[in-house]
Amino acid sequence: MPASHLTRLAERLLEFCRTQNLRLATAESCTGGLVAGAITGVAGSSDAFDRGFVTYSNAAKEEMLGVPHDLLARFGAVSAETARAMAQGAVERSFADIAVSVTGIAGPGGGSVEKPVGLVHFACLRKGFGVEHVERRFGALSREAIREASVAQALEMLIAAAQRRP
Repeated sequence: MPASHLTRLAERLLEFCRTQNLRLATAESCTGGLVAGAITGVAGSSDAFDRGFVTYSNAAKEEMLGVPHDLLARFGAVSAETARAMAQGAVERSFADIAVSVTGIAGPGGGSVEKPVGLVHFACLRKGFGVEHVERRFGALSREAIREASVAQALEMLIAAAQRRP
């Protein structure tokens, strides 16, 4: 059986990390650990994967990642600001050189006019390079399709960060 697209992305990511001795962490909300699952689904991923944080609730984002309560109150869990704080917290609270965060609304409910179903914020931080943010609006896809597309986006961001040269 051929490897899935997500498996191929995870394998590529791990190759880059191994060649540069980089460690990874994930901070996930709407994907519920699927990014970490895609990475750890590859045999030998412990060479590069340090840990994953599944922070579905705001309390978990605060406790596990150090996302400030006032930031969550002001911007909400689904925001660029929260995604950046989640990535920062994942690097600070792990042995990772690179962390990706995912926070969004996978649906089918929970959306609003300002923050519709399919809105997902991503942030990727590599030590020494700062934080990259991406906002995606996947639209009226199924919950599963939004989550799968989010995992692909997160893996692609990690690959781009791992390819950067100091």
